[in-house]
Amino acid sequence: MNGDNLIVLATLVAYKLVLVGVGVWASRRNRTEGDFFLASQGLGAWVAGLSYAASTSSAWVLLGFSGFVYANGLSALWMVPGIWGGYVAVWLFFGRRLRAETAERGHVTPTDFLTAGLADRSRALIGILASVFILFCFIFYIAAQFGAAAVAFETQFGLGVTESVLIGAAIVLLYSLLGGFWAVSVTDMLQGALMAVVAVALPVTALIAAGGFGGIADALSATAPEGYLDITGGHAGFVLIGFVLGVWGVGVNAMGQPQLISRLMAVKDEGARMRGFTIAIVWAVAVFTGMTILGLAGRAIVGGAADGEALFYTLADQLLPPVLAGLVIAAVLSAVMSTVDSILLSASAAVSHDMRLSRRFAGKEVLVSRIVMAVIAGVAVWMTLSLPATIFARVLFAWSALGAAFGPIIVVRVLGLEPKAWAIGTAMCLGFGLTVFFNALGAMEPGILGMLGDWARAPGDPAERVLPWVPALLVLWWGARR
Repeated sequence: MNGDNLIVLATLVAYKLVLVGVGVWASRRNRTEGDFFLASQGLGAWVAGLSYAASTSSAWVLLGFSGFVYANGLSALWMVPGIWGGYVAVWLFFGRRLRAETAERGHVTPTDFLTAGLADRSRALIGILASVFILFCFIFYIAAQFGAAAVAFETQFGLGVTESVLIGAAIVLLYSLLGGFWAVSVTDMLQGALMAVVAVALPVTALIAAGGFGGIADALSATAPEGYLDITGGHAGFVLIGFVLGVWGVGVNAMGQPQLISRLMAVKDEGARMRGFTIAIVWAVAVFTGMTILGLAGRAIVGGAADGEALFYTLADQLLPPVLAGLVIAAVLSAVMSTVDSILLSASAAVSHDMRLSRRFAGKEVLVSRIVMAVIAGVAVWMTLSLPATIFARVLFAWSALGAAFGPIIVVRVLGLEPKAWAIGTAMCLGFGLTVFFNALGAMEPGILGMLGDWARAPGDPAERVLPWVPALLVLWWGARR
């Protein structure tokens, strides 16, 4: 191992010791399920805002979104208004009702909010159904994060895939098991701060190296494929509409993510919620702007044959002095590894609380939750090693399926409608099932989507990310009126 790698390793070890220390500190606060899964509604503005931002956008924005811009050019920017719109919807539209009802009724998980007011048997059945969907999707999501960490370990230390995944999983699992929601939120706050620094510093360096905006434009005009510098991406008509709807769907589906909804349920008061929103949206503007610049500048510097998902690491290694490059890569690696904690905690909550497993062990609810968390992490490690896929695709599939399953229900409840149990269960199955259906069709034979028109075949997968919301909302509206 050379000197530069030793710097990376030393920085990584120091940061991970801090995370474990946070877990030890937070472990003293975990006496009940409410403590372990929701921090007893005690999150302040900075913790809530930065931890939300980091949970929303970590490996997939640093590696996936920058690679998406690198591969597709300016048309990738259509995704950004949808992402920012998701922040606005969750914090400003959902936030007040989520926080207030959690305080009033003692909710522990987002599924409690989805099923509030229903008969106990209906709540139990829908809770089990929701848990199955959450577990299925989050296993993919966690595996994607472990895969991102493995790429970095392989690149920097020459470790094998198996060793890389096991190291990353063990560290994240340790502090998550110890500290629960408190540890996850505080560590994600640290992660968000690190990401913001890195997402400004490296793009600025790349911009300078590429000769400024003029240099990037000149280089891309000469070498990039047709439509790369066109905001439409060379698409027109219904194909363009479908593309825009598809990439906006990424932001829309934020409204159904349990790990994000939990942050709004856990914020301590209305003042903290509004300040937390300001912190989160400023963070989002800075990071997505930085990754856009990085993707375009990277295309100008390294050409079009590089691996887009490794662009961040490639540019850090090429453009920064060895010591600074080591520090940057170590910081980003830490962020990638620790993103999985929120998702792991939500998956554990779904199994232990929503499936009512912990009720069978009175007084040992937190212990049961920790055991469940360890099992889920083990399954995700196996998947990471057995089912390779790109970071972006795996995360977006899980994101879309959960968004369509839960987002419509949260929307109608926040609007004041109270659907019957049959409508909630049906809408959940429609949203989730149609997302899986369209994903499978696109993977097996893209041309079969032609029956839905040109917009459904557009890049951006609009059928998968948008269409499942429509029947789900209709069923919920009908179920609230009958």
